[in-house]
Amino acid sequence: MANKYNFDEIVNRRGTDSVKWDLAKDEVLPMWVADMDFKTAPEITEAIVKKVSYGVFGYGNVPDDFFSSIIDWWADIHQFKIERNMIISGPGMIPTLSAIVRTFVRSGENIMIQPPVYNHFYNIIENCNVGLLENNLIYENGNYQIDFKDFELKASHPKTKLFLLCNPHNPIGKVWKKDDLEKMAEICARHHVMIVSDEIHADLVFEGHQHIPFASVAENYDLESVTCGSPCKTFNLAGLPISYVISKNKEILNKIHKTFEIQETSYPNPIATTALIVAYQNGKQWMEELKIYLYENYEYLKGFINRNLSEIKVIPLEATYLVWLDCRSLNKTSNDLSKILLEQEKLWVNSGTLYGTAGEGFLRVNIGCPRNVLIDGLKRLEVGFTKIKNTH
Repeated sequence: MANKYNFDEIVNRRGTDSVKWDLAKDEVLPMWVADMDFKTAPEITEAIVKKVSYGVFGYGNVPDDFFSSIIDWWADIHQFKIERNMIISGPGMIPTLSAIVRTFVRSGENIMIQPPVYNHFYNIIENCNVGLLENNLIYENGNYQIDFKDFELKASHPKTKLFLLCNPHNPIGKVWKKDDLEKMAEICARHHVMIVSDEIHADLVFEGHQHIPFASVAENYDLESVTCGSPCKTFNLAGLPISYVISKNKEILNKIHKTFEIQETSYPNPIATTALIVAYQNGKQWMEELKIYLYENYEYLKGFINRNLSEIKVIPLEATYLVWLDCRSLNKTSNDLSKILLEQEKLWVNSGTLYGTAGEGFLRVNIGCPRNVLIDGLKRLEVGFTKIKNTH
């Protein structure tokens, strides 16, 4: 069947107040922040245009379709049944996670995370003035695993209140298996540690892998937990932040909603609400074609690096459009590597240590872009790394 959508289209985003493109100088190619260079599904754009065309932007309720579309999406995509009373709306993933931390963790208590991990987890913990415990993932033979001995140790700490799970995991692009999720759930249940699962990348899981909603695992344990979702990464809607929280524990949801009210963030933007509803009702084909294109980008990158930069290891990509590169053979720090690529080759990628000291020697590259843009970036990467090798 012919593709309905054109992901090869080059969209000129310069001069649009884009964080990704307008923070970069004209000759710089940005492949850093998790923001794709594809137009969102046209079905979403059409619905937004229709909404805007009314010309009245008054207060809005969260419509019933908001909840029914989430329920139907998770049933179809993730084979997980959600009831209406298990969902509350949120103002975007980062403010939602922040609100949850502020609700359940006090100064002097600890949050556990698994570096290398999404950098905003660090920001949230710092901004909320709570303690940090790092359960660094184990990297062996090109793959990451959980250090369960250390996980148990950190979870058993009397001050550990909450574990912030990245599922699927950013930046390593890993889909957690059910066994891993169950082990984490069992340990946290035993030590009375709440689990908050950030599942913003849940839809972008590639063939051969299956996203397991943490909420489906939590049902089997005496455990306080919430699962946070959003269409923003899947449909490239980061500038229209919207999110939701899933839990069977109504008391937990009520407490989070109260914090949203205290923060004056209990009503989501009505344009973002429309985007979520249409994305989940009419965006499945667009998402499926996107995933095929992204995986082809990953295969292209992997082949290019194997041919031209064989000393660099590409971590297997199971989910997301963020590729994690093991560059330790170059004997440079991540910050030095990213600085050299930016200054000399005008290629902007993320330093691995942005995601914790466990990311030292690694780089994160965003491949959510048209193939020709990816090829340009890979050529710049090759030139930069070749210069670094030749200066040893």
